[in-house]
Amino acid sequence: MDLIDMNDVELSAIRAQGPGGQNVNKVSSAVHLRFNIVASSLPEHIKERLLAMRDSRITKDGVVVLKAQQSRSQEANKEDALRRLRELVDSIAVLPAVRRATKPTRGSQRRRLDGKTRDGERKQLRGKITL
Repeated sequence: MDLIDMNDVELSAIRAQGPGGQNVNKVSSAVHLRFNIVASSLPEHIKERLLAMRDSRITKDGVVVLKAQQSRSQEANKEDALRRLRELVDSIAVLPAVRRATKPTRGSQRRRLDGKTRDGERKQLRGKITL
């Protein structure tokens, strides 16, 4: 599901870091993506969950900042940054299953208590022998 409106995404081309010889000095192939969560058109419950995430890519102001520089192609880096943003939002969009506590079965309670009794008897046998 694609929840992200492209009007909310700010993309800018920057120079890539690292090795690459002359090409890295003359071509702005890396992409810097900024996505303001608060001002976006995402549903409120997804915004809240994104802002509550403890992720280094999300600033205190609620802006997702991604840098893509794997490829020499600016277009490929743009697609990579958008894919990573979608993955981040999609990981939040799926609500975790609500855990409902259940009672232990009578058999499991009995096995637990039998094990405790056996362990206690074994430890009793470790005591000092008196004659």
